[in-house]
Amino acid sequence: MTTTLSARWRSGLLYAGVVAVVAYCLAPFYWMLVSSLRRTSDIFDTSLVPSPVSFENYRAVFDPAQGFGRALLNSLVVAGVTTVLALLLATFTAYAMARLDFRFKRLVLTLVIATSMFPVVSIVVPLLKLFTDVGWINTYQAMIVPSMSFALPLAVWNLTTFFRQMPDELEHAAMVDGCTRGQAFRRVIVPLAAPGIFTTAIITFIAAWNEFLIALSMTNRPDMQTAPVAISKFTGATTYETPFGSQMAAGVLVTVPLVVMVLLFQRRIVAGLTAGAAK
Repeated sequence: MTTTLSARWRSGLLYAGVVAVVAYCLAPFYWMLVSSLRRTSDIFDTSLVPSPVSFENYRAVFDPAQGFGRALLNSLVVAGVTTVLALLLATFTAYAMARLDFRFKRLVLTLVIATSMFPVVSIVVPLLKLFTDVGWINTYQAMIVPSMSFALPLAVWNLTTFFRQMPDELEHAAMVDGCTRGQAFRRVIVPLAAPGIFTTAIITFIAAWNEFLIALSMTNRPDMQTAPVAISKFTGATTYETPFGSQMAAGVLVTVPLVVMVLLFQRRIVAGLTAGAAK
């Protein structure tokens, strides 16, 4: 009887801890959602539910003068291209790092991850000067190339760890069946590595989607700004008014695609793990 009660207490504490962590993580997003549904005159109301519910902030966000729709498209292009390029380069690099033996391999991996530890502000000024000289200011590549400086090392590190966990016998068995090394990599290793690739894609896309300083520094035209930059430049009815409601609504619109993407990729990750375990 005592053992049963003790188990129930432990189970209850576990669930209580999970609920507390989830509530702590979701509370900011909930408050952002509630604030976005308030009228401008009610923005400082502290009630947990907006009353009345108003969509005026969402209408203000998509006012053509704000250019937020174009900013969302720019963010999608920059984050999408950064993710694709990072995954493409990191997959080959990580596979080579995991399978090849050469001197100073550990040092190379350390240098790879160390490059992502430099603060973005330390590279913005030199890149701004370089991109100004080559005429890249107000272009997508001016935002994509610097974003690769932190996306690519992180992707290489994650995928190297994942490829190391895959036995060498997979390639050997495929080569015995007639595959070349490249065919074994493409037809056997890459499909089985789908869970790690999708996980890395999530991290890379979210990091590139949320990037602010590089996009702010490399663009000065409204039609080339990304969503985080556009939100920071929202204007109120007067010069001294901060449009909290519109910023909250824009924050919701920027966050929702990330949530949807994570949910979709999680299903693919589970499917990939299940398929890999069954083979």
